[in-house]
Amino acid sequence: MIEKREFYINGAWVQPTAPNDHNVIDPSNEEACAVISLGSQADTDAAVAAAKAAFPAWAATSKEDRIAALQRVYDAYKERAEDMAQAISLEMGAPIEMARQQQVGAGLGHLKSFITVAKDFEFNEPLGDHAPNDRIIHDPIGVVGMITPWNWPMNQITLKVGAALVAGCTMVLKPSEESPLSAVIFAEIVDAAGLPKGVFNMVNGDGVGVGSQLTAHPDVDMISFTGSSRAGKIISKTAADTLKRVSLELGGKGANLIFADADEKAVKRGVLHCMNNSGQSCNAPTRMLVQREVYDQAVETAAKVANGIAVGSSHDEGRHIGPVVNEVQFDKIQDLIQKGIDEGARLVAGGTGRPDGLNRGFYVKPTVFADVNNDMTIAREEIFGPVLSIIPFGTEEEGLQIANDTPYGLTNYVQTQDPARANRCAMALRSGMVEMNGQSRGMGSPFGGVKQSGIGREGGKWGIEDFLEVKAVSGWTEGA
Repeated sequence: MIEKREFYINGAWVQPTAPNDHNVIDPSNEEACAVISLGSQADTDAAVAAAKAAFPAWAATSKEDRIAALQRVYDAYKERAEDMAQAISLEMGAPIEMARQQQVGAGLGHLKSFITVAKDFEFNEPLGDHAPNDRIIHDPIGVVGMITPWNWPMNQITLKVGAALVAGCTMVLKPSEESPLSAVIFAEIVDAAGLPKGVFNMVNGDGVGVGSQLTAHPDVDMISFTGSSRAGKIISKTAADTLKRVSLELGGKGANLIFADADEKAVKRGVLHCMNNSGQSCNAPTRMLVQREVYDQAVETAAKVANGIAVGSSHDEGRHIGPVVNEVQFDKIQDLIQKGIDEGARLVAGGTGRPDGLNRGFYVKPTVFADVNNDMTIAREEIFGPVLSIIPFGTEEEGLQIANDTPYGLTNYVQTQDPARANRCAMALRSGMVEMNGQSRGMGSPFGGVKQSGIGREGGKWGIEDFLEVKAVSGWTEGA
């Protein structure tokens, strides 16, 4: 049993003020694999006080010094890459090969991107030629409370920590209690990088405890949260009492518009993207909207692809999907699959229950529903499991109407060989991101959504701007 009860506060590993053990469950076998402690108000207060005390000096450092510090974090992260992969695979069920390549790789990519972007970021810039003595100063917002999820632990931690560091903020991280082991390693990485005491702090806890304490804390200037839309609403209400800034990266119900002229790999690509990480991605294309001319073939292809996806332990090498994170998620997904059946969707792959031969562990069958309409529960709710809903459409206008008929607006997808149509769809889709014809967004592209998918953007220069306040100054003397 791994024991990681300590918190990282003010540059040191410290014991919890009061013991409050929490078992971390290995979703591949449902057995406890580690124990952490959940923090108390006293632990949260100590971490916030450390961040507050460290802020003036850190905010006053040069851009170059902050970039150098982030470079040291990046270098230390690379050295711990295998440890990080093993931790993520153990705690949340990502197959080890996927953990190495995608989970750990996402963190590396974001840290590298912020180092690159920060070099060209202007923290002090002129207003314009019309006002030669006016400056726009970008100041760090202050102490940031960071609340991160279990599904892509390093993706989310590095998006927040990397941007906040180069912005000049200090921070308190509360990782998910479902995936704390990778966060402990990240704190060890930060410690090895030699950041000043109090700049980065980490307290384990749950949302009701440390999460709520950070959100309500009068000395926390900003909350950066990634998680469910339901939790995002609660955080926003609590944060309003202290008028702190809130950045939210929330859920999604992405539409994947497949037109009749889409390339031959479009359907397969969409199914595999939906099922990646066992469907536990907020930007997964979980609604496949298919033009009627190619609908029957698309359903047949999707079922074949889903039936060919292997499911197995996260500890096994190979290209398969692992379990979902815990029993609560497993039960929710099973209930929604049954709801799809009950509401009349046509099950063409998967279904309820565990895959054959897997009697223990939170394994879900890769599931595909056809003949879904956009009013069904499985088309409205974020399932967060390997479940795809296929919906037919006729015209471009109808496809766009269905795609936008959702409370979410994170990522949508377009598959067509008509460039003009692709561009029209990209302009018309109400979402923070649109990916077309299998082309991923480039390094430094902003991540975030509209409507109930969130507020703010992470990644690139937009991610840094989220942690900054804008100060307008007149009467500036250049070179003084």
